[in-house]
Amino acid sequence: MNSLEWNEVAGVFDFKECLKQRKDYCIMATRIENINSEIINWAIIRAGNNLEDFYQKYPHVEKWIKGSKKPTIKQLEDFTHKVHVPFGYMFLSQPPKESVPIPFFRTGKKKNDKVSLNVYHTIQLISERQNWLTDYLEESDYPDLEFVGKFNKSANYFEIVKDIRETLRLSYNWASKMGTWEDALDYLTLQIEEIGIIVNFNGIVGNNTRRKIPVEECRGFVLVNKKAPFLFINSADAKAAQMFTLIHELAHVWLGESAGFDNQSLLPANDPVEKLCDQVAAEFLVPEVVLAEKWKESHDFKYLSRLFKVSPIVIARRCMDLKLISRVAFFDFYNNYIKNYRFKKEQQSSGGNFYATAKKRVSLRFASFVNNAVNENNLLYRDAYRLTNLKGNTYEKFIKEYLYQA
Repeated sequence: MNSLEWNEVAGVFDFKECLKQRKDYCIMATRIENINSEIINWAIIRAGNNLEDFYQKYPHVEKWIKGSKKPTIKQLEDFTHKVHVPFGYMFLSQPPKESVPIPFFRTGKKKNDKVSLNVYHTIQLISERQNWLTDYLEESDYPDLEFVGKFNKSANYFEIVKDIRETLRLSYNWASKMGTWEDALDYLTLQIEEIGIIVNFNGIVGNNTRRKIPVEECRGFVLVNKKAPFLFINSADAKAAQMFTLIHELAHVWLGESAGFDNQSLLPANDPVEKLCDQVAAEFLVPEVVLAEKWKESHDFKYLSRLFKVSPIVIARRCMDLKLISRVAFFDFYNNYIKNYRFKKEQQSSGGNFYATAKKRVSLRFASFVNNAVNENNLLYRDAYRLTNLKGNTYEKFIKEYLYQA
């Protein structure tokens, strides 16, 4: 790979190198000649835009394509910001090949290798964190996590659930000791991180509130390796569904399988591993034997949710699994629940504590490793900022006031 190609991949373009190696591109009076229309169109479509609509909104870009106008460096930079591509990509001879590094499953279907740009960039961001942390843990002689890949897809889901509970040091009725199911979610997340798994909750790309991650496309994904498994939960989803997604992803760790999923209506894709993870999540949260007994006392989902410390929709889903209610009854309840949740969310203010949100977006466990590496002079501050999406004083305040208080 020559220096020009490396700079392009890194998103940095060396104009002097361009003049030496690329005769077809030349820059005169800060305007760029011979724009590659294929790259421009690829970038527009890649960002989820319709070409005609984009050109109508930004007619000057269409003039670049037709050759009637040449962009300045600043104009081209502004364009790349709009479509979320590195500036250097504009000077590639052809669009780069991009692929999702994990299988992505859709409810009722097989895996899919196409996702939106926001999901793609989020997977890249989490993958970068995992790569860094894996290297750091290896250099620090941290042992492999024994539970990763401990079972395979032919395993009995009751055995997997039992092993997960024992590893997390959770009693059979641990959730009943929690005040609410929201408390149970927080406690469960803490226990998961204690055994060496990083959990990230976020509903946007990094801290960019304009780049939302649609729940209907991605409820979450899991990146599995022996040193540092990462779980990503879409925090734009109802907390009711986040608990189920969390355990579904945890099951993936025990099976040693990375994946992303939409889990529409909390239902799995048509895949053996997905179905097994789904069974694990359901049994872990709402044990079959206990629910069957409690169902004799009450058919009230809200009452049962308070007993099991899970959301009413998880109770309804489990009742459908056990044929205590019909699929029609479940979907009626599920759709009404989600509709009411979204209505209430719309009525709430969009404010909130940035640092409290950052704790979930970054993960306190991950932040502690980053901070340790900085203090050991094994990581530059600029790299710590990039890995945490926190910069300067914001990073310093987060570390001093929020990390050490945890």
